[in-house]
Amino acid sequence: MLTIEYYLSVVSPWSYLGHRRFCDIAREHSAEILYLPIDSSILFAKTGGLALKDRSPQRKRYRMQELRRYCNLASRVIIGAIEAGHDVTELVYQLMSAVWVREEDVSETSVVIGAIQRSGGCVDDLLAAADHKDVQNIIIENSEQAVSKGVFGVPSYVVGEEVFWGQDRLEFLDQFLSKVMA
Repeated sequence: MLTIEYYLSVVSPWSYLGHRRFCDIAREHSAEILYLPIDSSILFAKTGGLALKDRSPQRKRYRMQELRRYCNLASRVIIGAIEAGHDVTELVYQLMSAVWVREEDVSETSVVIGAIQRSGGCVDDLLAAADHKDVQNIIIENSEQAVSKGVFGVPSYVVGEEVFWGQDRLEFLDQFLSKVMA
Protein backbone atom coordinates (compact mmCIF):
# COMPACT_ATOMS: atom_id res chain seq x y z
CA MET A 1 0.00 0.00 0.00
CA LEU A 2 1.25 3.45 -0.93
CA THR A 3 1.59 6.00 1.89
CA ILE A 4 0.96 9.73 1.56
CA GLU A 5 2.56 11.90 4.22
CA TYR A 6 0.08 14.66 5.05
CA TYR A 7 1.73 17.68 6.69
CA LEU A 8 -1.01 19.90 8.04
CA SER A 9 -2.06 22.58 10.45
CA VAL A 10 -5.57 22.73 11.83
CA VAL A 11 -5.48 26.53 11.58
CA SER A 12 -4.52 26.53 7.90
CA PRO A 13 -7.51 27.46 5.73
CA TRP A 14 -5.85 25.64 2.84
CA SER A 15 -5.56 22.42 4.86
CA TYR A 16 -9.25 22.69 5.66
CA LEU A 17 -10.31 23.44 2.08
CA GLY A 18 -8.44 20.47 0.67
CA HIS A 19 -9.00 17.93 3.43
CA ARG A 20 -12.10 16.11 2.15
CA ARG A 21 -10.89 16.03 -1.46
CA PHE A 22 -7.49 14.75 -0.33
CA CYS A 23 -9.10 11.96 1.71
CA ASP A 24 -11.21 11.01 -1.31
CA ILE A 25 -8.13 10.86 -3.55
CA ALA A 26 -6.28 8.69 -1.05
CA ARG A 27 -9.27 6.35 -0.77
CA GLU A 28 -9.68 6.15 -4.57
CA HIS A 29 -6.05 5.03 -4.86
CA SER A 30 -6.13 2.78 -1.77
CA ALA A 31 -3.34 4.88 -0.30
CA GLU A 32 -2.67 5.15 3.41
CA ILE A 33 -2.62 8.65 4.92
CA LEU A 34 0.07 9.38 7.46
CA TYR A 35 -1.21 12.42 9.37
CA LEU A 36 1.66 14.68 10.43
CA PRO A 37 0.52 17.84 12.26
CA ILE A 38 3.38 20.32 12.40
CA ASP A 39 4.39 23.53 14.10
CA SER A 40 4.36 26.03 11.24
CA SER A 41 6.69 28.40 13.08
CA ILE A 42 9.47 25.77 12.95
CA LEU A 43 8.78 25.10 9.28
CA PHE A 44 8.72 28.78 8.26
CA ALA A 45 11.85 29.65 10.24
CA LYS A 46 13.82 26.91 8.50
CA THR A 47 12.49 27.33 4.96
CA GLY A 48 12.76 31.05 4.24
CA GLY A 49 9.68 32.47 5.93
CA LEU A 50 10.16 35.75 7.75
CA ALA A 51 10.91 35.58 11.45
CA LEU A 52 8.21 37.14 13.60
CA LYS A 53 10.48 40.03 14.61
CA ASP A 54 10.96 40.93 10.92
CA ARG A 55 7.27 41.05 10.00
CA SER A 56 5.03 44.09 9.79
CA PRO A 57 3.09 45.07 12.95
CA GLN A 58 -0.13 43.78 11.37
CA ARG A 59 1.37 40.38 10.64
CA LYS A 60 2.92 40.19 14.11
CA ARG A 61 -0.47 40.86 15.74
CA TYR A 62 -2.16 38.30 13.54
CA ARG A 63 0.51 35.67 14.20
CA MET A 64 0.10 36.13 17.95
CA GLN A 65 -3.66 35.63 17.55
CA GLU A 66 -3.00 32.53 15.49
CA LEU A 67 -0.59 31.12 18.06
CA ARG A 68 -3.19 31.59 20.81
CA ARG A 69 -5.74 29.77 18.65
CA TYR A 70 -3.38 26.98 17.83
CA CYS A 71 -1.96 26.44 21.30
CA ASN A 72 -0.96 22.94 20.13
CA LEU A 73 -4.03 21.39 21.79
CA ALA A 74 -5.65 20.38 18.50
CA SER A 75 -2.42 18.88 17.16
CA ARG A 76 -1.73 17.14 20.45
CA VAL A 77 -5.19 15.52 20.33
CA ILE A 78 -4.59 14.38 16.74
CA ILE A 79 -1.19 12.93 17.55
CA GLY A 80 -2.43 11.35 20.78
CA ALA A 81 -5.25 9.72 18.83
CA ILE A 82 -2.82 8.42 16.21
CA GLU A 83 -0.50 7.06 18.87
CA ALA A 84 -3.49 5.32 20.48
CA GLY A 85 -4.32 3.67 17.13
CA HIS A 86 -7.36 5.74 16.12
CA ASP A 87 -8.36 6.73 12.59
CA VAL A 88 -8.18 10.53 12.76
CA THR A 89 -9.69 11.46 9.40
CA GLU A 90 -12.97 12.76 10.83
CA LEU A 91 -11.32 14.23 13.93
CA VAL A 92 -8.98 16.34 11.78
CA TYR A 93 -11.92 17.53 9.71
CA GLN A 94 -13.98 18.43 12.79
CA LEU A 95 -11.10 20.38 14.33
CA MET A 96 -10.58 22.29 11.07
CA SER A 97 -14.32 22.91 10.81
CA ALA A 98 -14.32 24.35 14.32
CA VAL A 99 -11.81 26.96 13.15
CA TRP A 100 -13.01 27.65 9.61
CA VAL A 101 -16.76 27.04 9.73
CA ARG A 102 -17.74 27.79 13.32
CA GLU A 103 -15.01 30.41 13.90
CA GLU A 104 -14.12 28.77 17.20
CA ASP A 105 -10.83 28.86 19.08
CA VAL A 106 -9.23 25.39 19.11
CA SER A 107 -6.99 26.39 21.98
CA GLU A 108 -10.10 26.17 24.17
CA THR A 109 -10.64 22.72 25.61
CA SER A 110 -14.42 22.98 25.21
CA VAL A 111 -14.02 23.54 21.46
CA VAL A 112 -11.72 20.53 21.11
CA ILE A 113 -14.15 18.43 23.16
CA GLY A 114 -16.95 19.39 20.77
CA ALA A 115 -14.82 18.39 17.77
CA ILE A 116 -13.96 15.06 19.40
CA GLN A 117 -17.64 14.41 20.09
CA ARG A 118 -18.69 15.32 16.54
CA SER A 119 -16.01 12.95 15.21
CA GLY A 120 -17.36 10.09 17.30
CA GLY A 121 -14.27 9.86 19.51
CA CYS A 122 -14.10 9.26 23.24
CA VAL A 123 -13.34 12.61 24.87
CA ASP A 124 -11.65 11.23 27.99
CA ASP A 125 -9.44 8.83 26.03
CA LEU A 126 -8.34 11.40 23.45
CA LEU A 127 -7.66 14.18 25.96
CA ALA A 128 -5.62 11.74 28.04
CA ALA A 129 -3.71 10.62 24.93
CA ALA A 130 -3.00 14.28 24.06
CA ASP A 131 -1.28 14.74 27.41
CA HIS A 132 1.17 11.88 26.91
CA LYS A 133 4.74 13.06 27.46
CA ASP A 134 5.90 12.20 23.93
CA VAL A 135 3.19 14.06 22.03
CA GLN A 136 4.84 17.50 22.02
CA ASN A 137 8.12 15.93 20.86
CA ILE A 138 6.26 14.25 17.98
CA ILE A 139 5.00 17.66 16.78
CA ILE A 140 8.59 18.91 16.72
CA GLU A 141 9.78 15.70 14.99
CA ASN A 142 7.02 16.04 12.38
CA SER A 143 8.08 19.64 11.74
CA GLU A 144 11.76 18.70 11.36
CA GLN A 145 10.83 15.80 9.10
CA ALA A 146 8.77 18.15 6.95
CA VAL A 147 11.79 20.40 6.48
CA SER A 148 13.98 17.42 5.58
CA LYS A 149 11.43 16.32 2.96
CA GLY A 150 11.40 19.75 1.29
CA VAL A 151 8.10 20.90 2.74
CA PHE A 152 7.78 24.65 3.25
CA GLY A 153 4.05 25.19 3.76
CA VAL A 154 0.81 23.46 4.63
CA PRO A 155 -0.92 21.48 3.52
CA SER A 156 1.76 19.42 1.85
CA TYR A 157 1.34 15.90 0.55
CA VAL A 158 4.50 13.84 0.11
CA VAL A 159 4.78 10.54 -1.74
CA GLY A 160 8.34 9.28 -1.73
CA GLU A 161 10.38 12.19 -3.10
CA GLU A 162 7.41 13.99 -4.66
CA VAL A 163 6.06 17.02 -2.76
CA PHE A 164 2.69 18.55 -3.57
CA TRP A 165 2.13 21.86 -1.76
CA GLY A 166 -1.32 23.29 -1.33
CA GLN A 167 -4.84 22.06 -1.83
CA ASP A 168 -4.71 23.50 -5.33
CA ARG A 169 -2.18 20.77 -6.24
CA LEU A 170 -4.49 17.88 -5.40
CA GLU A 171 -5.21 17.27 -9.08
CA PHE A 172 -1.47 16.75 -9.65
CA LEU A 173 -1.32 14.38 -6.67
CA ASP A 174 -4.25 12.43 -8.10
CA GLN A 175 -2.53 12.20 -11.51
CA PHE A 176 0.75 11.15 -9.90
CA LEU A 177 -0.96 8.41 -7.87
CA SER A 178 -2.72 7.16 -11.01
CA LYS A 179 0.66 6.76 -12.74
CA VAL A 180 2.38 5.16 -9.75
CA MET A 181 -0.49 2.74 -9.10
CA ALA A 182 -0.83 1.72 -12.79
